[in-house]
Amino acid sequence: MTFADILSDLKAGRYAPVYFLTGEEPYFIDLITGYISDHALSESEKSFNQMVLYGRDSDMNTILSAARRFPMMSSSQVVIVREAQQLKNLEGLESYITAPMASTRLVFAYKYKKFDKRTKLAKLLAEKGVLMESDKLREDKVPAWISGYLKDKGYQADQKSAALLVDFMGNDLGRIVSELDKLLLVMPAGSTHVTAELIEKNIGISKDFNSFELTRALSNGDIMQANRIIRFFAANPKNNPVILTISALFYYFVKILQFHGLTDTSKENIARELGIHPYFAGEYQQAAKAFPLPRTRQIISRLREADLGSKGGSMSSDGDLLKELIYKILH
Repeated sequence: MTFADILSDLKAGRYAPVYFLTGEEPYFIDLITGYISDHALSESEKSFNQMVLYGRDSDMNTILSAARRFPMMSSSQVVIVREAQQLKNLEGLESYITAPMASTRLVFAYKYKKFDKRTKLAKLLAEKGVLMESDKLREDKVPAWISGYLKDKGYQADQKSAALLVDFMGNDLGRIVSELDKLLLVMPAGSTHVTAELIEKNIGISKDFNSFELTRALSNGDIMQANRIIRFFAANPKNNPVILTISALFYYFVKILQFHGLTDTSKENIARELGIHPYFAGEYQQAAKAFPLPRTRQIISRLREADLGSKGGSMSSDGDLLKELIYKILH
């Protein structure tokens, strides 16, 4: 079942006996788990009928014993297993799921990894309970997801603002939501438009000093701006780790390398083949002109060298390493 399907059922009061929530994106797993924890029982029922166990501290026998007990002064009980990916002998769940307790809502939060759907247990979970796989959103899909999240709350954001958040936080939906929720609390009265200026002021992202603006400066051949950003990164290493900056540049130039292999350079095809939001297609067209194929290959080689240096292969400071790298890219 999809996240939307499960949430729709829960809001309608339709609960399954077992939920197995798995995948590399914890946000959707936490949302479903949190909804069941908050709504399956009344506050008065939770004291005796809601139990939270942890995979690292528990075992399947303990979990199933809890699931098989009868609720006290309630028609149902909830058993939540956090960190279920650390459990051993998950196969022990097979015997329970074939005949689960109708009064128990048993929830497994199996995060940061995928559960093998080819197993007998996975097939039983899909048949008798709810099996949800929570995949990471590709970064090119996150701006649209941000727009949808804000729309549901009565707000809107332009593509530049959404792209700025993704550039700073990647596809970490939990972190993005946390920052957006804090931002909405301080929005000016009557305002429904989330702008880059509001993000910069309240989330602490500088629209002029981030890897998004660095790659833009490089593509435009703006040596002064590129060096300003690098100096800012060097002065603020805690918020701008050199390894993340090199990774962002590597990701960018690999995309430029892919662009050089395209025969159809329409914006729609660029977005599809490079796995980016169409908003960025024009930038890659510009970047490909600034960095022809031989030079792009050379830059990727330089980035590999810088990555090695950042991990202990160089005596230079992180700031000097970045300055040297940018010089090599631009000259």
